[in-house]
Order: sequence, then structure tokens, then C-alpha cells
Amino acid sequence: MPQNTAELVDLLDLEEIEVGLYRGPQPRTQLQRTFGGQVLAQSLVAAYRTVPERTCHSLNAYFLRPGNADKPIIYDVEVLRDGSAFSSRRVVARQNGKTIFAMNCSFHELEPGLDHSDPMPPGVPAPEDCPTLFEVMAQRFGHTSPLWKEWDALEVRFAGDSGRSHQIAAGSHGAHMRVWVRTSDALPDDPRLHQAVLAYLSDMTLLSVSTVPHEVAFLSEQMQVASIDHAMWFHRSVRCDEWILYDQVSPSASQALGFSTGRLLQGGELVASCSQEGLIRVVGKGIATPNV
Repeated sequence: MPQNTAELVDLLDLEEIEVGLYRGPQPRTQLQRTFGGQVLAQSLVAAYRTVPERTCHSLNAYFLRPGNADKPIIYDVEVLRDGSAFSSRRVVARQNGKTIFAMNCSFHELEPGLDHSDPMPPGVPAPEDCPTLFEVMAQRFGHTSPLWKEWDALEVRFAGDSGRSHQIAAGSHGAHMRVWVRTSDALPDDPRLHQAVLAYLSDMTLLSVSTVPHEVAFLSEQMQVASIDHAMWFHRSVRCDEWILYDQVSPSASQALGFSTGRLLQGGELVASCSQEGLIRVVGKGIATPNV
């Protein structure tokens, strides 16, 4: 996976094969399958190539098959509609002639209108006062998976959860976790790139929130995990090279499926919201794990 911000930017620079058809590069990785956030972000970049003047405000995606981390991904963008204020696109990602991912997204001509936002939640420690997520995993489970190092292009700070840290009261939520996140280095000023990076990082911790109340290590041989669907709404402009608070809750986990929602806040305002359902199957060493 990208080891620094420059490599992350390169990962999101797609090759145009022809109009509406793009090839996405693959990074070096220890992951057995392509990281879902990468496919999500590259799909958004591909869609943006066909929408010159509008801003994405929502996307809805399904992860249909595991992506092969050793082969590039082909992104096919279908123009569904270009109206007076909105544009709609469908993106299908393929490998070896098979669809691995599908996404619908909508773009809007920015215009003035009514404006309000949820505030920043109170009592959240500052990023510089928070340990890294890697340090927290090492303390809790006595070891760390090398897979956590796959996201070195991002700086992730643990700001508390409703599990072992007891820094957040569970309240009406089954599980709650907060992290601060930003890229490790500065990004170019392109707002479309910042949206794509936000989509990339939104998939990193969201599903893991559904395991917070349980004594399981998310990235371990104990768990088989995979994103299944992901929805996202972009409310305001964002800079992903500045700290973003990712406030995440999981209202439910059942029948090997975890459901989580997330709010992304910056500068005291809500910049994006997302939701996801995914596989969180508990397995043991030597137990066969069927495909999703």
C-alpha cells in the first residue's frame, strides 16, 4: 500500500484507455485482496474524469468480489444523466472480465442555500494528545499485525472508544469509536483529490467499530472481514492533509454482519457522512473460511 502521501496521490492517478474507460494501478501490498477504500477512491476519480465542472455529493457502492492485488483494475464509467444542476454516473470495476465493484454517484452544481451543521462533539482530546492506532492495537492485543503498516500514508490517532478505553460512554449506541486522521504529508490543492482521499480513508476503520464491544482482534487470524457496501455523502469541502475527526458508531452486529455509520468533521463542521455493512466472521486457526 502507499508508504507516503506521494504514493497515495500516484495511486489515484488513473490511466485513460479511452473516453469513459480507465486503468487503476495497484500498490505493493501484503494484503491478500485489494483494499476496498482504494477501489472506492479510484472509482470516484474515474467518475470525476467525465464530470468537468460539478462536485460529488453522494455515492453508493457494492463490493462484489475480492480484488486481485497483483493486477490493475479497469474502471468503466457510464453517463446516466447530465441535468441542469445534477449529473449521475455509474462506475463498474472489473478484473479478469469479472465485475468486482459497482458504484452509483451523483454530482451537483454548487449553489448557495440553507446551511447548518452538527457541531464537533465535546470532550474529544486533541490529536497530539492521542496515541497512534498502531500503539493502541499493540497494547490491547500484545502484538500488532504487519497489515496495520499498510496505511502509512495516513496518520491515525486513537481518540477513544466505548470498549476497553472507556473514554466514550456507549449510551444509545452498541459501539462507538473516534479517531483523528490526516495524510502524513501535504496534498495538492485539487478538491476532487481531497474527496477521493476522504473516500479512501473512510473505509479504513469503519467496519472495525462493529467489533469494539467484543474480545476479538480485527486484523487477525481470528477474523474474516470484508466490506460489502458503502455509502457516502459529501457536505462541505475538506482538506485531507489537515486533521479530520472520524466519529463512528455501530448500532448493530448480528449473523456475522456488522453495520456502522460515521461522521467526518473538520473546522467545527460536518464535512461528510458515511455508512457501511460488512462481513465480521469469527473463525479459528485451521478452520476453512469460505469466500464472501
